[in-house]
Amino acid sequence: MAERRFAEFRFYEELNDFLPEERRKHAFPIEIDRARSVKDAIESAGVPHPEVDLIVVDGVSVDFAHVLRGGERVAVYPMFERIDITPVLRLRPLPLRDPRFVADGHLGKLARHLRMAGLDTLWSNAWDDDEIIRVAATEKRTILTRDKGMLRRSEVERGYFVRATESEAQLGEVIRALQLETLLAPFTRCRECNTPLEDVSRDAVLDRLPPMVRDLYERFKRCPECGRVYWEGTHFARMQAVLESVRREFPAAEGTDFPRSS
Repeated sequence: MAERRFAEFRFYEELNDFLPEERRKHAFPIEIDRARSVKDAIESAGVPHPEVDLIVVDGVSVDFAHVLRGGERVAVYPMFERIDITPVLRLRPLPLRDPRFVADGHLGKLARHLRMAGLDTLWSNAWDDDEIIRVAATEKRTILTRDKGMLRRSEVERGYFVRATESEAQLGEVIRALQLETLLAPFTRCRECNTPLEDVSRDAVLDRLPPMVRDLYERFKRCPECGRVYWEGTHFARMQAVLESVRREFPAAEGTDFPRSS
């Protein structure tokens, strides 16, 4: 009988979220049957490949196609958000300067929050995994999901597993994890259909405003696609507070123009 071969793996930081408790934050063996790609071994442990940014095998950075033969020591890292690791082989695409997303069917509230933050985000509860992956590939969008299985699919190039379960916490998590702090443009997109909003005068939408709103507010925006009208009401103030908390946590976001309530 042929001798069974193993490689020693250690996963770092948030990649441990995908591991069972007994494998977190320490090294453990993964069996290597004759020859096995490091990508296959990583995903056999439960970690989706889009979450991985750096793999080091015996001190050398490698790509997903690197073949393991047994006996190696493998370190696997998530995205290095604020550290320059240019000399080594990064596996994830460079951060998008014009970020665009597609959210899975369970993240409808997060999608609306991202739109309110000015981020181009598609979502439909009628889309299955195949359609989400097709849209992401065709339009070069990053998939946001709580479905680990979707991120393990080979067709997925960009994806992020959302850890938080509450929608406002999810918004802060995505902004921080994907380094979006300086790219926010709050209250410039329709939260319902994702279309960029246009400024309109009060007179132009007067017949669509509740009586109290007519008296209290001066500034309005309208979606040219679905016709919804926006003003600086309670939802505006709540979302503004969430975005302000992100700005305070990350000084890099201080130059962002956050609208103020009158």
